[in-house]
Amino acid sequence: MMNLLPLMLERVGILLIVAFLLSRLKSFRHIIHRQHVLTDKIKLIFIFGTFAMISNYTGVEIQGTGQTGTQAWQTWISSDSAIANTRIMGVVVGGLLGGPLVGTGVGIIAGLHRFTLGGFTAFACGMSSILAGIVTGFIGKRLRIMDKSALWKTVIIGILMECIQMGIILATAPPFAAALSLVNIITVPMVVINGFGMLLFMLVIQAVLQEESRTRALQTHQVFEIADQTLPYFRQGLNPHSCREAAAVILSRTNADAISITDSQQVLAHVGEGSDHHVPLERLSTRLTRKVLSTGTVMKAVSRDEIQCRQPDCCLEAAIVLPLKVHEKTVGTLKLYFKNPGRLDQVEQEVAEGLGRLFSTQLELAEAEQQRKRLKDAEIKALQAQIHPHFLFNAFNTVSALCRTDPEKARMLLLQMSSFFRSNLQGARQPLIPLYKELENVNAYLAIEQARFPGKFTLETKIDPSLKTVGVPPFLLQPLVENALRYAFPSQVEDEKGKVTLSVYRDGEYIMLKAEDNGQGIEPYLLQQLGKREIQSARGTGTALYNISKRIEEMFGAEADFRIRSKPGSGTAITIRLPIQHSLWRDLYA
Repeated sequence: MMNLLPLMLERVGILLIVAFLLSRLKSFRHIIHRQHVLTDKIKLIFIFGTFAMISNYTGVEIQGTGQTGTQAWQTWISSDSAIANTRIMGVVVGGLLGGPLVGTGVGIIAGLHRFTLGGFTAFACGMSSILAGIVTGFIGKRLRIMDKSALWKTVIIGILMECIQMGIILATAPPFAAALSLVNIITVPMVVINGFGMLLFMLVIQAVLQEESRTRALQTHQVFEIADQTLPYFRQGLNPHSCREAAAVILSRTNADAISITDSQQVLAHVGEGSDHHVPLERLSTRLTRKVLSTGTVMKAVSRDEIQCRQPDCCLEAAIVLPLKVHEKTVGTLKLYFKNPGRLDQVEQEVAEGLGRLFSTQLELAEAEQQRKRLKDAEIKALQAQIHPHFLFNAFNTVSALCRTDPEKARMLLLQMSSFFRSNLQGARQPLIPLYKELENVNAYLAIEQARFPGKFTLETKIDPSLKTVGVPPFLLQPLVENALRYAFPSQVEDEKGKVTLSVYRDGEYIMLKAEDNGQGIEPYLLQQLGKREIQSARGTGTALYNISKRIEEMFGAEADFRIRSKPGSGTAITIRLPIQHSLWRDLYA
């Protein structure tokens, strides 16, 4: 019995060497990692079935006299002999790893092959192999291979399967005396060696899975790190500047020797090797790129001829070209070039494909952002255009009356109207204007209103001079003054003189714009709605205040604030807060 241990250990060593060599193959690692796919399960049946057959062939013959045979490769066994082998190891590991289908398949292959070799235990060993495959296959559905306890569970399961095999031999292999003698000789060596072999085999499998997981994690980290650094550039769309900056980031974070980014017509950026003839803003120079643009599929080249560069002595000899798509339409390409084809391995290819998909998503988001911005600009301009129609008709009526009584004053009012509506037209084309321009609009408006209602109101301004060049949305203050004059001071109260105070001051990183009046105030039920929606009341609809609130919300989001404070008989104060350092300011004065 003891002399059987080193012989079986030698056989286990052969299988483990084969397992280790297989684990170095990418195809095997992919099969192990994706064994839920039917084709991969079939491959696992073939692999572990082969292991079981090798175990049968390399088993140690136990002759009827109890002596061990000397033949290294067992192709046939006499009727009074049996073999001690590691067949159960391949069956158990295959079943635990691949589930019922793999376990059953490997068990059938191992059992039938063992049956063909002969010997008085042929039937018993064949049946035990099939049974072990079925049982371990169903156990494998619940076993988590990567758990720490999986190793010892596998060893225990393997030992149990060996013990069951010994029981089947005793029950079915005639004569019983020979079967008992065989079991006494092989039980301990086979249990020990198969248990030890399964432990080592599972360590190899776990190492494969862990290595694959680490590689995936590193690839994911690398892709997301590159995507994070290139996001600000791809959000600008495909243009020479954004592509040049993005290409530089990709080059520094990958093993590529050069990076190119193109649109559908020309090279937008090329950084790294080959920059002497892969020149930005020139037409596409490689047929490989044009083919990717036309087919929308990833293509790889591992030679200079496959790249088909127009420069015969180009140093770049391998490339992977990825389509950049927006809404399933190929709008450009990302190209990773290598001087040595060997550097374009599976890892680099998977990283590149991940980047291509992420960049396509970023470009789609950039286009959606541009469309949203265009829609928002159109909405803002539509809101601005709603503010002044009624004022235009009132001003014309005033000028018409003055043409008879005071032509000179009528001429001056026409000039003010010209200035006012010129600013209105310019404001419809610009998101921001300097504060002093907005104050000019207010003064032009007041000149017209004072001609209509002389002595009805006064205006006091408290403006921080350092804020006069700060950008504000056009027609932000003028509607507030207009609202005060129309609603705060009723025309039927002739003996009261209204007062409007405009204040502009700094509050940290914000500019505060405030319009106060000493008028009749606003009823509480109206105050809750003003600025939030248009309303229906005898005194007005609140359209101007709603438009202002809506405009600054669309332009500045949560950074802007619009508040109305009022009490009946105590006047009204409207305060607007805007961020001074908002990006729109920088865009305006860059």
